[in-house]
Amino acid sequence: MAPFRRGKSGPKNRSTNPRGASKKGAKGPRGDSRGISAPKTATKHTFKTSRVQELVDGRFESPDSILESGSPGSQSDELLSHDETSGSDEVPEKPYSVLLQTLNPKKSYNEPRKKRRRLTSDTLPAPIQDPDALQDVEDEWELSEEGSADGSDIVTSQQDEDETLRKIQAAERNQWTVEKTTSSSSWSSTLRRPTTSGEALDDETKLIGVQNLKLKSKLESFAKALFLNTNDLTKQLAASMFSYRDVLYSARTLDDADTLRTLTSLHILNHVSRTRDRVLRNNAKLSKSSDGEDLELRDQGFTRPKVLVLLPTRQSCVKMVAAMINVDKPEQQGNMKRFEQSYTSIDDELSPDKPEDFKDLFGGNDDDMFRLGLKFSRRTVKFFSQFYNSDIIFASPLGLRTVLGGDNKKADHDFLSSIEIVVLDQSEALLMQNWEHVEYIFEHLNLQPKEAHGCDFSRVRSWYLNGHAKYLRQTILFSSFNFPALNKLYMQSMLNITGKIKFAMVHKGAITDLAMSVKQTFSRFDFTDPTSEPDERFDYFSTAVLPSLIKASSRNVGGHQGILIFMPLYADFVRVRNHLAASSSTQHVSFGSVSEYTPVKEVARARSHFLTGRHSMLLYTERAHHFRRYRLKGISRIVFYGLPENPLFYREIVSGFLDSSFSDSNTNQRHTSVRCLFSKLDLLKVERIVGTERYLSLLSDHGDTFDFV
Repeated sequence: MAPFRRGKSGPKNRSTNPRGASKKGAKGPRGDSRGISAPKTATKHTFKTSRVQELVDGRFESPDSILESGSPGSQSDELLSHDETSGSDEVPEKPYSVLLQTLNPKKSYNEPRKKRRRLTSDTLPAPIQDPDALQDVEDEWELSEEGSADGSDIVTSQQDEDETLRKIQAAERNQWTVEKTTSSSSWSSTLRRPTTSGEALDDETKLIGVQNLKLKSKLESFAKALFLNTNDLTKQLAASMFSYRDVLYSARTLDDADTLRTLTSLHILNHVSRTRDRVLRNNAKLSKSSDGEDLELRDQGFTRPKVLVLLPTRQSCVKMVAAMINVDKPEQQGNMKRFEQSYTSIDDELSPDKPEDFKDLFGGNDDDMFRLGLKFSRRTVKFFSQFYNSDIIFASPLGLRTVLGGDNKKADHDFLSSIEIVVLDQSEALLMQNWEHVEYIFEHLNLQPKEAHGCDFSRVRSWYLNGHAKYLRQTILFSSFNFPALNKLYMQSMLNITGKIKFAMVHKGAITDLAMSVKQTFSRFDFTDPTSEPDERFDYFSTAVLPSLIKASSRNVGGHQGILIFMPLYADFVRVRNHLAASSSTQHVSFGSVSEYTPVKEVARARSHFLTGRHSMLLYTERAHHFRRYRLKGISRIVFYGLPENPLFYREIVSGFLDSSFSDSNTNQRHTSVRCLFSKLDLLKVERIVGTERYLSLLSDHGDTFDFV
């Protein structure tokens, strides 16, 4: 698969030209030659940082106030730091002692002063004229009363360095202590944590009260209202999340989706606020210290972005942003109108017969190519901020993958070097897009940056300098169900030394939720090696299943007893399709095919021929069903070449397709049957289909055929 190929397209045809591409005449991808290195002749106390304001005529000059005053065309430059767009003028270096004197809080800045700006090009935005906007920029660098609370308890900041190093070494050796606790008949949790010798696991997974979450004072009242009507599962999830543990939550439903967004927003905003307050307090300490005093205040990363949120569609981004706005309640929202115009859609109405999960995912703007930077201050939130000036980055895997680029010198991933929280929402939808993009993004998290980007290395935390940031990064995964790719991410990429916890549902089984009674046969096949499992599956299908299907189709020439073959993977779909077309044993079999890549006209033709009996077989892929949710008719037999990842698909195909065929009197119910092929590698799928109480017997019993009615 080509690295930038959408490959797994959504329900709509979209332009192949990505949004936010470089402007005409630009050389290469964005982000080239980023950052300004310090001159070799700089004195010992001279430094330059993108997170400390420059002084001009005794007045603070915020780079963001100059560069982010609202240029509509700034989206294509979201990766540029302010050093890139500041023109060719060289800003004179300020001695360290002079800068500290200007930060003295005793000095008054109430008198009106003329604000001089370093504008030498007409392409730069005009100076801010609104006093409220100017005050908002300055508020970001003021120590508020809320900031006076001790924020030194942010994740691992006060942990003993030796103990932290021992835990990192244990995580590198994959030495985890595992504790499984079942807290309810409907769900269970598994806690893993690297432990040193003599250390016992403490019980920090239960939420005692809001005061235990270490929230900012302005967020406490909102949190109390949120947890007032939440269940035990949500409270335990909150306790793990606010303890900065990695979380894999595979019990997401439509009913608790809004609660999870709100809870995640509360955690993210609390982290961003407390991190900013710590920087401001340390700035105050530096301003009060004497010139000769040596203070080591490490409170920052290499770059400003601290949170990455990966989402499947623009509409899902709108929902997450709306939850954050509801929690934060900012006084001002910069570029909000532009955000609404770019990310919301009111004309896209879905058919009322589509299932609710389909409406939730594809309702509104279902574009899966986007990226958005958000910058928070004490009173404002700014949309479409440049990545290097953003606190939170929202993106789809495809949208962020195009920014990261390929294996070339111009590829840029420095803005991901200091990410402290990663959130994946609706991971099951990301699986249906292109999971390789997700893995590629995780491979480029918390790497050493190639450029300085104005970083003050004297204030960079030690674990960033030592290359250990990935061991202190929190990853939060939300999904409606668990799947192998998600488990791989949990085991190999979630290495948080604070621990990681997995929440799993106790499944009743999709076979218990069918609207009709039909015989369902589950056939297990064995394999010698996991790498040979696809070949073993095809051999079993072609020798044990396909001959009976050929006989059934030959007895029903011109009839309406169609056979549907469901294919979870496109590679298997191509393999079976080619076999049916080229094999001598199937030369008299007429079949059609519907995949995610099949044009609309060919889909309509295949469905029509299958319904009228001209095609006795129809191949149908899981991703075609995910993106389209067709209601196929004329089906009497269903063969699952592999079980679907989403258990809702099993119910919709077995119960929905057969029921619609019966209602049209095209199918004799006595001739209906369902057959499912599975191996031991499908244990997660089998558990969701047959239920937690039954799936182990299907995988371990001596027999290989199991019938359910």
